[in-house]
Amino acid sequence: MSGKVVKVSGPLVVATGLSDANMSDVVRVGPQRLIGEILTMKGDSASIQVYEETSGLGPGAEVVTTGAPMSVELGPGMIEGIYDGIQRPLEKIVEKVGPCITRGVEVPALDHEKKWEFTPVAKVGDKLTGGDVLGTVPETPVVLHKIMVPPRVSGTVTGIAPAGRYTVLDTIATLTTEDGKEIPLTMAQKWPVRVGRPYQHKYPPTKPLCSGQRVIDTMFPIAKGGTAAVPGPFGSGKTVVQHQLAKWSDVDIVVYIGCGERGNEMTDVLREFPELKDPRTGESLMKRTVLIANTSDMPVAAREASVYTGITIAEYFRDMGYDVAVIADSTSRWAEALREMSGRLEEMPGEEGYPAYLASRLAQFYERAGSVECIGSEERRGSLTAVGAVSPPGGDLSEPVAQATMRIVKVFWALDASLAYKRHFPAINWLNSYSLYLDSLKPWFDENFGPAFMQNRAQAMSLLQSEASLNEIVQLVGKDALSPADQLTLETARMVREDFLQQNAFMDVDSFSEYDRQARLLAMILEYDRLCRDAIAKGAPVMQLFDIPARESIGRAKSVPADEYQAVYETIRQEMAAQIEAVAAQGGDQA
Repeated sequence: MSGKVVKVSGPLVVATGLSDANMSDVVRVGPQRLIGEILTMKGDSASIQVYEETSGLGPGAEVVTTGAPMSVELGPGMIEGIYDGIQRPLEKIVEKVGPCITRGVEVPALDHEKKWEFTPVAKVGDKLTGGDVLGTVPETPVVLHKIMVPPRVSGTVTGIAPAGRYTVLDTIATLTTEDGKEIPLTMAQKWPVRVGRPYQHKYPPTKPLCSGQRVIDTMFPIAKGGTAAVPGPFGSGKTVVQHQLAKWSDVDIVVYIGCGERGNEMTDVLREFPELKDPRTGESLMKRTVLIANTSDMPVAAREASVYTGITIAEYFRDMGYDVAVIADSTSRWAEALREMSGRLEEMPGEEGYPAYLASRLAQFYERAGSVECIGSEERRGSLTAVGAVSPPGGDLSEPVAQATMRIVKVFWALDASLAYKRHFPAINWLNSYSLYLDSLKPWFDENFGPAFMQNRAQAMSLLQSEASLNEIVQLVGKDALSPADQLTLETARMVREDFLQQNAFMDVDSFSEYDRQARLLAMILEYDRLCRDAIAKGAPVMQLFDIPARESIGRAKSVPADEYQAVYETIRQEMAAQIEAVAAQGGDQA
């Protein structure tokens, strides 16, 4: 079924003669067969969002509907893949047409020629429902791809392929439904991107996502299956924080969506990830990563679709029982694409020109995260964690995208340009950030590190807040006018900031810090504070307590090699106690 173009307004095309088409159908526009999606319908007239450059397209051009909604192709071959916003494989396109990608190029998302080593798990006679595993494919050394029955399909296995090598389009199983209909199943399946994949049950998140970043893991943790936002002004390190999360998070799969960001930042990811070793597996990080690259110079309409493409791919891996992280950089650029398309559709603008449905669209994205029981007969738990960057103009957190995001997400890592200019990285401001997962994660921390871990975190936060109020007094009267106890508060807070929260990404040993190391390091700093307060009560001079040799050892503790830190930290603690006791004894003698 085809229609004719009557109006072209940038990526928005209006066509008539499409009375039999449906909302959200994918269409092909003009002689170059540009990919588009129907946004609105009125009579036989349809407004179409075209995902490619429309220059040269004019009235009278033919529009052909495919009869299917915007979907992604799911199956072996996605890991290590680099896709654009509508899941076109960029590397394959470059091989086909060269470095300058032409419009209308058609390349399947999965390699239809490549053969994969399939091992069957199901047997003839098994009764299967959607989500049940038919067989497995070792996609990379670290990811075992489970070939599942598509959701909403069920029946009895009447044929299953023997172990061997097959393409994603080869029939590997046949299901017969209750009414006798035979359904051939391949390794590939399609799913519409704007529809969340089904699950049995959603659980409250109870396990933390370990990112190796101390300010995140200890101070403002995110749970597996949780949602987080990283807001901050230009140059404060949003992309770097998200890169760190993508590199070191203890998840099985990472889907990194670069929607509307600079091309050179995506290039950094493409160059770095193959060279970096995953601390969990020792393999290259690319062996568990899918990249969606829709940079700022790519068509704006595809940017709007890119977040849905990324989260649908993530849900597919979640359904296998894996822990998946979706990193979206940045949702502000995605919201700008929504605003541009809304303006062309001549919709009534909301706050700052954004469409009135901005908040609901953001919620639809973040609500697809969660810790779930997967569909299927076999019990499987998977999680999908969503982390989105927010780039408010001028760092103004009162603008609509930041405000709508704050109402939805449960973790807020507020980046601060002044910290970044002081070279304090990650530049997460501890006074403006929060995590609403602390209560649900407390049982996990108590079980693994004892109740002292959460108590130490609360004490460290209290010291940092006390430092902020004391700094106002210091600016008026000077540091020497403070009592010894307040001077110690300032010194310990400085140690928490510089020796604990600050991390050096250029030092291998400090770029990733596991939970046990974080717990011991913070406990050591707070023990210094406790011992010094006892010594001050005995009359010890505060400046001598600041000058003990162990103080410098604590400052260098984060650079101790990973296999030595437990013994070294214990030695530092013993030396520190002895040195503080010696100073306290001198103070007592002088008194």
